[in-house]
Amino acid sequence: MTSQFSSEFLPSEAAIANIPEATRTQVSTEEMERAVRTLLVGLGEDPDREGLRDTPKRVVKALKFLTQGYNQSLDELLNGAVFHEDTDEMVLVRDIDIFSSCEHHILPIIGRVHVAYIPNGRVIGLSKIARICEMYARRLQVQERLTHRIAEAIESILKPQGVAVVVEATHMCMVMRGVQKPGSWTVSSAMRGVFAEDVRTRQEFMSLIRHTPAFH
Repeated sequence: MTSQFSSEFLPSEAAIANIPEATRTQVSTEEMERAVRTLLVGLGEDPDREGLRDTPKRVVKALKFLTQGYNQSLDELLNGAVFHEDTDEMVLVRDIDIFSSCEHHILPIIGRVHVAYIPNGRVIGLSKIARICEMYARRLQVQERLTHRIAEAIESILKPQGVAVVVEATHMCMVMRGVQKPGSWTVSSAMRGVFAEDVRTRQEFMSLIRHTPAFH
């Protein structure tokens, strides 16, 4: 499945980042652990048995780790790693592993991201591209939004001639429940600037990332 979409339907970055953060300031870790305990009881389990006694604590700790992107910002992440460089050749970082969580079921999204841009006098440290992908992945997500946010971030930081982002992922909400289709995967893309306007540039990018997804 391939997805392209209009960004006008996406919630703003502030809305995505700030609402969960505000909620966290009002809910204690102990309250979150009690909520997990309630879920265990509702599932028919005994949260006091040995194997589950510390599960609420572990679940809350895991969820905080998996959503730590809410507490990160682009400025802190970049830490000045943007440099002036006189080049206009494509820069591509491919096969960036991501682990995210579906906001509809809080089940894993596992996949890869490919990011390319054509500089316009500025370049970014290569490791920062992977960190940007990770920051947005470590939030409750839908794949389309994740794809858009990564492209938006690169575009806002560098003002390049163009940005291209492709995300390939498998969604556990489709594999473990619902339609139960192991091996299914989704491809979403965001093309900006010359990648959207120039067919040859877009084709070059797509040929460079062409492969069979690792999770097949």
